[in-house]
Amino acid sequence: MEFKFSEQEEAFKKEIEDFLKKELPAGRAEMSMHWPGGYGSMEAASKEVLEAAFKFRRKLAEKGWLTISWPKEYGGVEHSYMEQAIYDERISYYRAPGMGIATGIAGPTILRFGTEENKKDWIAPIARGEIEMWLGYSEPNAGSDLAGIQTTAVEDGDDYIINGQKTWSTIAHLANYAWMIAITDPNAPRHRNASLFIVDNKSPGVTIRPLINIVGVHSFNEVFFDNVRVPRRNMVGEKNMGFYYMMTALDFERLMVGVGGFRRLFEQFVEYVKQSQRDGSPLGKNPMVRKKLAEIAVKIELVYLFFWRTASMLDKGLVPSVESSVLKLTATELSRALADVTMEIMGPYGQLMGGTEEAPFRGMAPRGYLDCISATIGAGTSEIQRNIIAMRGLGLVKK
Repeated sequence: MEFKFSEQEEAFKKEIEDFLKKELPAGRAEMSMHWPGGYGSMEAASKEVLEAAFKFRRKLAEKGWLTISWPKEYGGVEHSYMEQAIYDERISYYRAPGMGIATGIAGPTILRFGTEENKKDWIAPIARGEIEMWLGYSEPNAGSDLAGIQTTAVEDGDDYIINGQKTWSTIAHLANYAWMIAITDPNAPRHRNASLFIVDNKSPGVTIRPLINIVGVHSFNEVFFDNVRVPRRNMVGEKNMGFYYMMTALDFERLMVGVGGFRRLFEQFVEYVKQSQRDGSPLGKNPMVRKKLAEIAVKIELVYLFFWRTASMLDKGLVPSVESSVLKLTATELSRALADVTMEIMGPYGQLMGGTEEAPFRGMAPRGYLDCISATIGAGTSEIQRNIIAMRGLGLVKK
């Protein structure tokens, strides 16, 4: 069977590439220090970079590409999901700022489950690229089992009062709003006791403290909510349906794997290998090096295959619940495999961090080695993905 794009899809791919080559700063893809799949080396972790990202996203919004498959009445252009996948792949390949939490996760979830009031309040500014959000899921005692959250939201007239703590809150210090879950009925059964909220970071009682990650970047935070008053209209959809909505939101997040970034980084590393020598012999002629690089190349093609398959399912009206977990698992495990191989091929030189004059491959190897672990944890650990595949995909019974 031959897989290829239609003429329309090829034309759209070229349109995206022409736009990116014109609008992005020269050499951006080569200068990027983000390790594909990782959360710790995200380049939006500074005010200056985020402002530049917002500016670029507004250009994407003008073309309708931030909401590429959304209905026209909500600011979209109704492209197919395959065309959205092509867009996502090219954006990540060129290391350009693409969809964030607001456009990639919150917006689609609001369109599917939100009230008309939710859509009126949030869809337009999200579509215009005017706001960004952070995910308020994890807590000190609730990660993989999010039913263990303790943050509460108590009704008080036309508001809810939120108390609690969130952690590992990526770019919370730079975003505008929290997309968060909180307990709204402590007496209800697990998974039927929580609701999704959108909370303004500027609300009195919100305190954001930095968590410097293993790469030395301020990408994470811990966020405290002390009697934070949130309008009732900021609840997404129905009360106590938050876990069900969040499962769909997580499916959207797991589709944001940035497959193009893996290919771009791999191509850069292969070029490095071609030009390097060890003990007077070209590194690229070493049979073990060639074998390991070939194995990574196969894994990249496998991730691409799952990526295109997921887009195809969406275009057919199918729900890729299992497939999104397969895609997330293979992509984030690829992040670790790629880091392991780069470190192994470089040997002792791979320990030299960026900024060191002798650091090969711009110091990306140790950066990726440290950051790739986060890829297999965020949006659900690899173990969680395997459980989903086993139970939903293979019909195996949970012990």
